[in-house]
Amino acid sequence: SPPGRTEPVPCPLRGQAAGMDLAYVCEWEKKPKSNHCPSIPLVCAWSCRNLIAFTTDLRNEEEKDLTHMVHIIDTEHPWDVYSVNSGHTEVITCLEWDQSGSRLLSADADGHIKCWSMTDHLANSWENTVGSVVEGDPVVALSWLHNGVKLALHVEKSGASNFGEKFSRVKFSPSLTLFGGKPMEGWIAVTISGLVTVSLLKPNGQVLTATESLCRLRCRVALADVAFTGGGNIVVATSDGSSTSPVQFYKVCVSVVNEKCKIDTEILPSLFMRCTTDPARKDKYPAITHLKFLARDMSEQVLLCASNQNNSIVECWSLRKEGLPVNNIFQQISPVVGDKQPMILKWRILSATNDLDRVSAVALPKLPISLTNTDLKVANDTKFFPGLGLALAFHDGSVHIVHRLSLQMMAVFYGSSSQRPVDEPTLKRPRTAGPLVHFKAMQLSWTSLALAGVDSHGKLSMLRISPSMGHVLDMNMSLRHLLFLLEYCMVTGYDWWDILLHVQPSMVQNLVEKLHEEYMRQNAALQQVLSTRIVAMKASLCKLSSSTIARVCDYHAKLFLIAISCTLKSLLRPHFLNTPDKSPGDRLTEICSKITDVDIDKVMINLKTEEFVLEMTTLQSLQQLIQWVGDFVLYLLASLPNQGSPVRPGHSFLRDGASLGMFRELMVVIRIWGLLKPSCLPVYTATSDTQDSMSLLFRLLTKLWLCCREENHITEPDDALIDECCLLPSQLLIPNIDWLPINDGIISKLQNKQLVRLQFGKAPGLVGHTVSSQFDAFVRAPGQPKIDHLRRLHLGAYPTEECKSCTRCGCVTMLKSPNKVTAVKQWEQRWIKNCLCGGLWRKMPLSYS
Repeated sequence: SPPGRTEPVPCPLRGQAAGMDLAYVCEWEKKPKSNHCPSIPLVCAWSCRNLIAFTTDLRNEEEKDLTHMVHIIDTEHPWDVYSVNSGHTEVITCLEWDQSGSRLLSADADGHIKCWSMTDHLANSWENTVGSVVEGDPVVALSWLHNGVKLALHVEKSGASNFGEKFSRVKFSPSLTLFGGKPMEGWIAVTISGLVTVSLLKPNGQVLTATESLCRLRCRVALADVAFTGGGNIVVATSDGSSTSPVQFYKVCVSVVNEKCKIDTEILPSLFMRCTTDPARKDKYPAITHLKFLARDMSEQVLLCASNQNNSIVECWSLRKEGLPVNNIFQQISPVVGDKQPMILKWRILSATNDLDRVSAVALPKLPISLTNTDLKVANDTKFFPGLGLALAFHDGSVHIVHRLSLQMMAVFYGSSSQRPVDEPTLKRPRTAGPLVHFKAMQLSWTSLALAGVDSHGKLSMLRISPSMGHVLDMNMSLRHLLFLLEYCMVTGYDWWDILLHVQPSMVQNLVEKLHEEYMRQNAALQQVLSTRIVAMKASLCKLSSSTIARVCDYHAKLFLIAISCTLKSLLRPHFLNTPDKSPGDRLTEICSKITDVDIDKVMINLKTEEFVLEMTTLQSLQQLIQWVGDFVLYLLASLPNQGSPVRPGHSFLRDGASLGMFRELMVVIRIWGLLKPSCLPVYTATSDTQDSMSLLFRLLTKLWLCCREENHITEPDDALIDECCLLPSQLLIPNIDWLPINDGIISKLQNKQLVRLQFGKAPGLVGHTVSSQFDAFVRAPGQPKIDHLRRLHLGAYPTEECKSCTRCGCVTMLKSPNKVTAVKQWEQRWIKNCLCGGLWRKMPLSYS
């Protein structure tokens, strides 16, 4: 080994078990006069909301021209692709999502950068809002500026009870801050001529752009990547494409001076690839084909790949501080004591592979895992954790997951063109005559449990990556990995679709119970923050098993109840401005929990009714939401005699003291509002004209609530209460509850591990899954009148209004508001960006029956 270098760890990348399989593939319909072909280079990007963007070139055979397209899909509905003519005149070279997953950058070979954002917060409708340009200078690297938010995952502490121990906030400075420390938004790009350009988005919508040379002697940049340091600086790595040239690193500092963007650059230590100094490989790999930092916020570790026409070699390097040896002469003059020894930054090679097939694409993990052990030593129980691996795609169609530091094999996928004995040497295999189908671009999901690749035919493939990486782990360890990643998504707000790919029906009950246990161990403040997210997560899990399908209805109803309770309480205003600390809503909760009287009027007397006074138009506009509360209470009480059947929707509410308490509070509020505006009361069909339906339901609801108000001392309802509930159907007409929207997603169809083939632009005619058939009892059949699930308005069998649906739960609501009352607009504003369950919205065609 030459001086100053450590001997790398050789990794053959052969002889390991599989750990990946195809979930689905989606391809373009072949049209006679135009077709989608992969662009050169082809790029794709995967957002934290599980949206995938990728490029193709649309070739028109009549006009013989190319249109550079950007396609955006939601992984749950991959056929519902949003394709837009990007307007780029040259091939698109980079795509990059922002940290929220709601904006996308695209850059081309003419120096144009465009920022795309959702139109009306719809995942299948995008528009170009702002951009920047370095005229005629192709962009080779692109990144959003860092917002200063970094969370570290401590895999070795996955068994800890406190979320704060598993996921810790890392001190990390934003790339640039506004007044008050708020991070400034913007992007940085590197061009082929060695320029770095930074564009800043000001709060008023203006774009500040500055361009600077990376160094005084500008040279060609064939490859580049961008990373960020904890101190707020930016590091840029560049290569001219030749393995005999050094890989250069630069520090970039961005500032705003006198309303102008300023860029300062500084040269950092460079490196030569190890294969160029190895006599056996000196001229074997002439070109560097891939250059990537291991993570955007990990500027100390870089991955390099050098290739020839048939083979590649991959190396992992790390930047370290080392003491600079001091000559004995200087030691005698001024002895070096303790930490006064001069330090120098040096690149050290961590690991390198043996000769491989030619690498066609690289995908890096996005999980910010904190490795507290030494670089190449990981605890035995976490060494197969998915987020530790990066993906390498090869020209023979195979994909390998390797450890991101040691480059040792973790999992492998052999495509149809690369089926072979595992132990067959790489170099001795005969080459096939035609070009092999391989991934030209690929991305790992944000939990590293799925991988999306776009191949040389423009086809999108979705691969599952096993939580155990194909190795034999006991069920508890696999469940622990899934649970840990579900908790991570719960804390960060990231979408968890890729985790659901691995959940089998037999796991659902166990995962839901353990998720609830972990949630209950957190402090009250954190529980309140995560209260709706965990309910949505439980609903998506229960949807995957036929034995828990009815609980999906309960979880959606609970989300709706929490939202209505918050909205109606927020309308209450104190009568005097100088009131005590507690709001009217808090006092309502306190009084209703203290006064256990079954008479609604006696509870009402203890409240300050002047705090409940609202305008008549406001009360009338809330009638649909009030009607849902009344109908649901009636349904629950009528179903109490059948409480022994857990397959009936509403079963879990009968022992949920907190939810029953919320219903009880709302019944009191509705009773008071009914005195002001009788027409806002829920409408019941009673057999007797003198029947006080509200009083009857409140009395029965209170008795049921008293049985389960204390979670640790739940008692069975007495026979008298059950008898009274048995009489309800003879006193009041029991309403039909619209439980669930139609589930048209792909996730439940993937559980049998059979490959699903799809086509862009065509909704699949998939054979019904067992879980899907269970849904039929709880959804409206096609052709029946549709309902707006959030406004509780009937839309008719064939709605004429434009609607949007949730990408996760399928909840449907009108795109434009028919209301002008402030209170209803406040309700609608809650769902402008996301659904009840946190899913994104997508626009539906008018004939969505």
